[in-house]
Amino acid sequence: MRDVIVAMLVFGSTPFAFVRPYIGIVIWYWLSLMNPHRLTWGFAYHARFAFLVGAVTFLAWIFSREPKRPPGSAPTILLALFAVWVTISTIFAVGPDEATAKWTQIIKILGMTFVAMCLIQDRFRLQIIVWTVAVSVGFYGVRGGIFTILTAGNYRVWGPPDSFLTDNNQLALALIMVLPLIWYLYLTTAQRYLRMGLLGAGALTILSIFGSHSRGGFLALCVMLAFLWLKNRHKLVTGAAAILLMTGALAFVPDKWFERMETISTYHEDASVQGRFDAWTFAWRLAKERPLVGGGGNVFGNVQLYSRLVPTAPKAQNAHSIYFEVLGESGFVGLGLFLALGLSCLLTAGGIIRRTRNRPDLDWARSLAAMIQVSLLGYASGGAFLNLGFFDLYYTIIAILVALKVVVERELAREPAAPVTPPRAQAVGPQTVVAAPQPQ
Repeated sequence: MRDVIVAMLVFGSTPFAFVRPYIGIVIWYWLSLMNPHRLTWGFAYHARFAFLVGAVTFLAWIFSREPKRPPGSAPTILLALFAVWVTISTIFAVGPDEATAKWTQIIKILGMTFVAMCLIQDRFRLQIIVWTVAVSVGFYGVRGGIFTILTAGNYRVWGPPDSFLTDNNQLALALIMVLPLIWYLYLTTAQRYLRMGLLGAGALTILSIFGSHSRGGFLALCVMLAFLWLKNRHKLVTGAAAILLMTGALAFVPDKWFERMETISTYHEDASVQGRFDAWTFAWRLAKERPLVGGGGNVFGNVQLYSRLVPTAPKAQNAHSIYFEVLGESGFVGLGLFLALGLSCLLTAGGIIRRTRNRPDLDWARSLAAMIQVSLLGYASGGAFLNLGFFDLYYTIIAILVALKVVVERELAREPAAPVTPPRAQAVGPQTVVAAPQPQ
């Protein structure tokens, strides 16, 4: 039954993308972020729905009158340069076949990101995308929060199989990144019951992060909540709410959760942490050998190279860090572009916040820019321990930011001119004479 429902939703909505290509982007994000087909057990599980929707959307966009050039901005340029460098790294990869397989996946994500930048250039479409992302990922936050309550936190929360969100750590990071968007929707939504639903979804999402038993997720959650508090105007209320939620969650989780979190302070005794150190050592030594292009995609699975560079490692492991993943696969140049991209996004969001400070009609844009900053910082902190350098949610957030910049610049260009100062009146005897304008 689930297979039929998912197939009907995909095939029933995809034709609309021919008329309105941005609808295809909405469907594609729903499929790539939520992975509804991975919640089925039959023919839909392995169906390439995302590829179908992506192809239809791309063709519809090519033959439409929609813009064909992404908006000019620092994140757009740096993302293009990063895509080019990943391609160059793939050409000179240690293992060409393995690198090409990952490059294909990366280019699909980055390619659709550029298409989204072209298609999402007004507030209406932007809001739809934000809602799509929040609902698609937030679904697992709500489901995981309920599961954590029903099981008293004794079992880990996992994401959909065979996806970016499968692992408990990956799911925790995605939930951390989407929490600020849920908060933004709560701040800007007028309907009372919808606001209550968003507030409940946020609370369950936090509980789901605890239920994932992810140590990196817990640390990133603390960082994210601290930045969320700093970015919020009502610091007393939000601070009290955050403390209440964290206290309630800590009181709810079982003893084995605390035992797992305690291993953070005894990392030198944890085999998985030591394995990450080995992977980071491998990435560093490989980058020193191949500083420009690195080893190419999936190089961390090269057992022979791994054992040569880290002879003490018991086995080859993934990078377990977005920074070391990019460093090992794309060299110092790739890492530099990756870091510059993240920094440019933070600065772009900061610029939007400053430019809309005196525009009450753009309060929504200022709130969204602030929450994007919080989401990016959550990715930067949580990603330090995860192999998600090419996480599609991260590049979705970048597309949202670029679209927001376009909308804000358009609205600021419509700013009315400053009111003309009326001519000065000069008193001359009992009469009042209006002074003539002075020549320029």
